[in-house]
Amino acid sequence: MKLGIHAYAWCTEWSNKTLDILDTVRKENLDFLEIPLLKLEDFDPKAVLERRKAVGIDVVTSTVILTDAYDITSTDPACRRAGIDYLRRCVDATAAVESDSFSGVLYSKYCKADALPTEDDWKWSAEGLREVGEYARQYGITVGLEPVTRYESNLINTCEEAIRLLDMIGLPNVMVHLDSYHMNVEEKSFYEATKLAKGRLCHYHMCECDRGIPGTGHVDWDGIFRALKENDYHGRIGMEGFSDITDNMSTWVWRKLAPNGDVFLHEGIRFLRAKIAEYGL
Repeated sequence: MKLGIHAYAWCTEWSNKTLDILDTVRKENLDFLEIPLLKLEDFDPKAVLERRKAVGIDVVTSTVILTDAYDITSTDPACRRAGIDYLRRCVDATAAVESDSFSGVLYSKYCKADALPTEDDWKWSAEGLREVGEYARQYGITVGLEPVTRYESNLINTCEEAIRLLDMIGLPNVMVHLDSYHMNVEEKSFYEATKLAKGRLCHYHMCECDRGIPGTGHVDWDGIFRALKENDYHGRIGMEGFSDITDNMSTWVWRKLAPNGDVFLHEGIRFLRAKIAEYGL
């Protein structure tokens, strides 16, 4: 099992000014850093690749969200096309840093939660992601679909809904990216939802119920790790938390959840490594 952390534990935006986070994560003997592509124009693949190779650490890209102009479930075909092209550029950026995974709320506009989804929404999402998935497969890249809360999407809130969309897409490299923060709102059981993802899980965000330090809230960690053990999952798990309020996405975090990124890192690592050892993962 590979253990990593999201760059948002230290920064609110990624740029070349935050490259030293790669060094910090490597010093903690983590396996990977999760880098946001939220502002694709600020992502410098050459600089990231050079630094990650210099320090000897893996990276994945994530926190990919779609705006109105890039909504692949829009009734406007031009917007759908723009969204597919944008996601293809995310694939290009991921390939350029020699990573094999990118994920996020890729399936429709972020915070599109004003009406029930239609069958067209499902169809357009599947069609768009099938094209993106085929493109990503050329580079050996897995595309992860992250279910989020009802406040952030009207399409995919649960693992079951993500599996439905995967079945419609029909590609082995389009998979599920679970997040225990969102699951805490939407799933009846952490264990059952994780079990459902067997063989189709590419990433797991290990987040506490308030996005704070793992192990300090009421997430059913034993249910999660028991299911991962039974699923024989040996992929990536990563901590995700926010060091501060950001103005480039809706985190709805209005207070400090840890004194700083280092405390979040050290205490979270200690807890998760203990769980990994306990369940023999």
